[in-house]
Amino acid sequence: MPDLPPTLRVEREGAVAVLTLARAEKRNALDDETVLGIERFFADLDDDVRAVVLDADGDHFCAGLDLAEMRERDTLSGVGHSRMWHRVFDRIEHGRVPVIAVLKGAVVGGGLELAATAHIRVAEESTFYALPEGLRGLFVGGGASVRVPRLIGVARMTDMMLTGRRYDAAAGATVGLSQYVVPNGEGRTTALELAARVAELAPQTTYAVLQVLPRIAAAGESEGYLMESLMAAIAQGTDDAKDRMRDFLDGRARKVTDR
Repeated sequence: MPDLPPTLRVEREGAVAVLTLARAEKRNALDDETVLGIERFFADLDDDVRAVVLDADGDHFCAGLDLAEMRERDTLSGVGHSRMWHRVFDRIEHGRVPVIAVLKGAVVGGGLELAATAHIRVAEESTFYALPEGLRGLFVGGGASVRVPRLIGVARMTDMMLTGRRYDAAAGATVGLSQYVVPNGEGRTTALELAARVAELAPQTTYAVLQVLPRIAAAGESEGYLMESLMAAIAQGTDDAKDRMRDFLDGRARKVTDR
């Protein structure tokens, strides 16, 4: 694993790596050192890591950008800082392994931007979501204007930005900000269970879901159907898929009802 700042901690659970935001005294606010550390972590993942759980110390997932980073910048420097976040967060969303985020407490501003990069989000009941940038005379800069509308729609994000509306865990799941809501204290356990399942998937399936599915969703209908056909043929043509189908037909594979 790469050399990381003290605001990040890494653990291994078999084929799952757990990356923890370790800045509880700042509600895990993101400074540049932490964001660049996240980039190094995902750039240098061990080959045997099949899934990542993104966790956080303390009562809050992430309260957003560390306001100490809001020093005077000229316009060009501001663009560069935003693009740095885009580069790092793109590595999470479009990387080679599925990422499962454990959400709790504040998932605010840049914290929501980070959470939105994950492929699966598990929210504890304490979770609340907000985009307070609009109330501070600012605009989002870490990818929220692209990723959040994909989850909840432009109208809901507009409401959050203009009025400061917050969503709690239950309402957030209803509109699409998380896929799971669990009791407080159970987020990490649930995320690790999900990650263990994900780590068992065939690499061709993981690749298709992470790399091809989002592009199909963004493509036109006819192009989407073509990409689906090509990916289906590639996946079923692998030796791994043939072995798994043979196990299924011979009764050795786990049934869907087993879970």
